[in-house]
Amino acid sequence: MPERNSSSVTSGTASPNDVRSALTFIVPQDTKPYFESSALTGGLPKVHFDTEAREVNVRDMRQIADQLSLDRQGFLLVPHETTVDDLYDDAALAAVYNRELEVLLKRVTGADRVAVFDHTRRSDQPEGAANPDGARAPADRVHVDYTVASGPKRAADVLGRDEVDRILAAGGRIMQINVWRPIRGPVRRSPLALADAGSVRPSDLIATDQRFPDRVGEIYQLAHGEGQRWYWVPEMERGEVLLIKGWDSLDNGCARFTPHGAFQLASQDPGAPARESIEVRTYVILEG
Repeated sequence: MPERNSSSVTSGTASPNDVRSALTFIVPQDTKPYFESSALTGGLPKVHFDTEAREVNVRDMRQIADQLSLDRQGFLLVPHETTVDDLYDDAALAAVYNRELEVLLKRVTGADRVAVFDHTRRSDQPEGAANPDGARAPADRVHVDYTVASGPKRAADVLGRDEVDRILAAGGRIMQINVWRPIRGPVRRSPLALADAGSVRPSDLIATDQRFPDRVGEIYQLAHGEGQRWYWVPEMERGEVLLIKGWDSLDNGCARFTPHGAFQLASQDPGAPARESIEVRTYVILEG
């Protein structure tokens, strides 16, 4: 794994929307941590490792949005409208929304092809948000969805092992990118914090087994580390999306893994509308 990229954006003057809030980190341990997924428990995930809440500065991403890069910070904030009125409509996602995101990702990354393979809705209502495989709440432990091992393995599941081998042998590149959007805006509860990937040390990323009914996946949980830089989007609207890189086949010092997780604002109004969001997982293919 490459050393962290030291490049950073110019922070400029402090924003009134910069906040100091607690994020939930894993406590490193001697044995490999694991958790049982919602698909396995039928409810909330069951975690078999210790976590800790650490207060960090979370900066206003809007102040530096025009300086961001998927290859440096690992995330982008992009204006993007959708013609899908009901993002709980699975048929509309398959027929329309996926195609909208394919067009967006090709434009932003220069990709030749985009493969959409998962949709997850989340809500901080007590009952969570409805999904075909069960209700989901915001993921409040800081994590990365894939690891150096599970990123290419999942790519082979989605694209086919022979196709992955062909792309990479020809000098191509495969990126896993999540597209995160509020279902309703503005977001005033349980917003998302994202770490500048260039500020995260490889030793902060803790490989963790994720157990499903029929398989075991692997993600990174994040341990707190000095120098980590955190960002959020105040009052994020439905017509905006976050592009979050979860894995990159290119290993040349660019951002490969972008930690993120939900957090509670110190000034959060419990009576504000629930945070409802949808994240779409994709593989973005650039041919050699």
